[in-house]
Parts: sequence; structure tokens; C-alpha cells
Amino acid sequence: MTRNEVIKNCDESLLSTISKLYGLEEYQIGLISPHDGGRNIVYICEKEGSKSKILRISYLNDRHLEDYLGELEYIKYLFNHGGSVSNVISSLNGNILEKVSFNGNTFFVSLFENAKGKRLVENNFKYREGAEITEYYYNCGKVLGKLHQLSKEYTPVHSRYNFFDKYNENYIDELIPDTLSLLKTKLKEHIKTLKNLSRNRENFGMVHFDYNDGNYSIDFDNGQITVYDFDNSCFSFYMFDLASLWTNGFGWIQFEPDPIKRRKFMEDYFKIALDGYRSETEIDEYLLDKLPVFINTSIMENIVDTFEVMKNNENDPVCDEELMYLIKCIEDDIPYMGFFSDIYSCDTPFEFEVWSV
Repeated sequence: MTRNEVIKNCDESLLSTISKLYGLEEYQIGLISPHDGGRNIVYICEKEGSKSKILRISYLNDRHLEDYLGELEYIKYLFNHGGSVSNVISSLNGNILEKVSFNGNTFFVSLFENAKGKRLVENNFKYREGAEITEYYYNCGKVLGKLHQLSKEYTPVHSRYNFFDKYNENYIDELIPDTLSLLKTKLKEHIKTLKNLSRNRENFGMVHFDYNDGNYSIDFDNGQITVYDFDNSCFSFYMFDLASLWTNGFGWIQFEPDPIKRRKFMEDYFKIALDGYRSETEIDEYLLDKLPVFINTSIMENIVDTFEVMKNNENDPVCDEELMYLIKCIEDDIPYMGFFSDIYSCDTPFEFEVWSV
């Protein structure tokens, strides 16, 4: 089904069925606009005198009951052990996940507390009044460090997939067009590099896998960050989330024309964020030295996700400016997502010439 077809089903009577399952009959339910690549239908549920809630309806057929239960059980574990996340709300049947059949289709439904505060973009990328921006950098690392520390003690009942279950040579061959032969070769080499890294409970476990300022809200009264959207969570290296934490710093300095100043800012930013992270848990220096490897892993994930979206939407593969930039970074072995290299332009950040596949 397409997104519009699902929304039509919701409008007809699917939302009414779901409302009864969760006791939402008296709530005003409004559709939330999707972000690029969004794979779910998401609604905000509001009622005067009650805390707002987020309703998620999953309709793509590439995930199974086990996947959704693994995600939701992990979120509840984090919340119950002090992680700053939006908790899962059970249905009136006591289930954290409801499987709903409608018009011959199956939907997986879940409900969450709405995180207190706003996303940075909703606050015009201004941090809270009277506080240094360094507090935000530190808190970003601290909240992530707490989640990783909890993950080190986590034993799932329903397990999410392992990074290498998805990111492997066969899937790269299947997904990436043959016209991008160099990219395919480079990605396969990168996967081999990752497979050769040591994996143990201290460096490999459940991670968010999409940790960025679009997936958490900030309470601008006290700076507290609440994380949500664990839809991509999986078992992977903790360094993957740390690489995402590093790239989160781009936005504060991306229009600076001097690469030396950009590099200095990123060093200072990441040191503060890493101090916050280490206030909750440790990361091996050996793996920290592999930061460029995991930044490339983040690029690989971005490339794979982009081609998946095109495939799900049945679109012919096209490399736009942003995708072409990422491809060039991988094909030409340009480190740090090209942020300190000639490929980068502060006038058109993270863009390269368009090329049809």
C-alpha cells in the first residue's frame, strides 16, 4: 500500500478501530507531516487536561512482529531504568503492540508519550535562554551515554536484527544499481573492515541508529533531552551512534568558509559531547580512533536508506546532489564526510553534481 492509501483507510474507519483499542475516542487526532524517507503514518493525539500522545501506524511489509516487539520492549527497558526516552503506552488490552487487520492489509500500531519540549528546528535552532550552547553539546553526549550504558546490561526477549544481518555484501549487490560498480566495491570493502573489528558487550549492543536533533525534544526550561523514534534501532557498534553525535555538530558551523575553523570547531564540539558521554559510560580509545570508519558507516547507512526509499516508492534510482555527495565521499575515500576537504562548499553544503543512474 502507498502512504496515501493508508491515510485514506485511516480516515474511513481504521483510526476509529485504533482509538477504541487505546481509549482515544475523546482525543483530537491530527496527522503529522512525514520527514523524508519516513516509513510510518504518525498522528498526534491531544485532549484538554491530558498529556498528548503519539500514535504510529506501520504498514510496510519489510518488518515482522518480532521486529516491532524488539523495538518497543527496548524502549520500555530504557525508560524503566532511567533512560531519557518517550515511553510506550500499552493498549487497553495491555499490549505494547497491536496488530490490526483492515481491508485485507495488516498494520502494526503503537502509542507513545509525547516528549516534553520542542525539537531544535521548532525553536528556530536557538538554545534555551541564559545557557551556553556547550550545555547542549554536553547533554547530547550524556543522554546517549546513558542509553548505551543501559544497553550493556540489556538482554532482549524479542530481539532486533543485527547490523550485519542487513548490511552485508549480498544486500549491497541486490540494492545498489550495477552502474555504481565502484560504490558497490567500496561498500563491500567497508563491511569487511567492520567485520574485522572486535565485538563484545562493551562496544556492541542495542543502539538508536538514528541519533540526531530530529529524533529528540529539548525541554527549554532545563535543557533535558528526551529521545524517540527508535524505528531503526538494532544491534550494532556503539560507535555508530557516536559517529552520528559527531556529525550532529555540522549544522553549527556548516556555512564557515575556512576548513581550519570548521575542523577546530568540530574538535571542540566533540570533546564536550564526549565528556558528556563519558559521564555515563566508557568507550574504548581503540574504537574512538576508528571514528572516520564509523562516519563512513553512517554514510553507507544513508546511501542504503535512500535507495530503499526509492525502491519502496517504486521510483527509478536517481542520484540527486545530496546522494551524489555521499557517493563521492565513499568512492574517493574522502574522510570525515568531506567536511574538511575541497569537495565541500559552504555555499551548497553536502551537495555534488546530479547524475542519473
